Amino acid sequence: MMVKNCCNSAQTNRNKFVNDRFTDKDGTLFAGLHILADFWGAKNLTDPDHIEQAIRETIKTCGATLLNIHLHHFGSTKGVSGVALLAESHISVHTWPERNFAAFDIFMCGTCNPKYALPVLKKFFIPEDIRISFHRRGRVE
Repeated sequence: MMVKNCCNSAQTNRNKFVNDRFTDKDGTLFAGLHILADFWGAKNLTDPDHIEQAIRETIKTCGATLLNIHLHHFGSTKGVSGVALLAESHISVHTWPERNFAAFDIFMCGTCNPKYALPVLKKFFIPEDIRISFHRRGRVE
């Protein structure tokens, strides 16, 4: 599906919104950076308190504002799924302890830098292998 630009020019698009928390980096204007991180060989995937502590430290390190956090534990030897709702967007987590795997989704706008989340999450979950993708969401062309 083709999405059409609703404005007449990229410059008009850039100047139209003043305080919308979009970021201008390397000449590209975008809503925020979205990081998808797959942690393989990870540890500490069944303890919701440990996961909440990791998420809270991540939020603080990234300079984000926590609005609400909700984690669901599927059982003492099972995984945890949850989301932290941020003023700047969100962090979600899904763990599969039976596979030593955790999936993190970190999206932040404004002056927050979600790249700072990665060292914090590595410290808490000690993965053997990490696969990461970075996406600039809401790019203004």
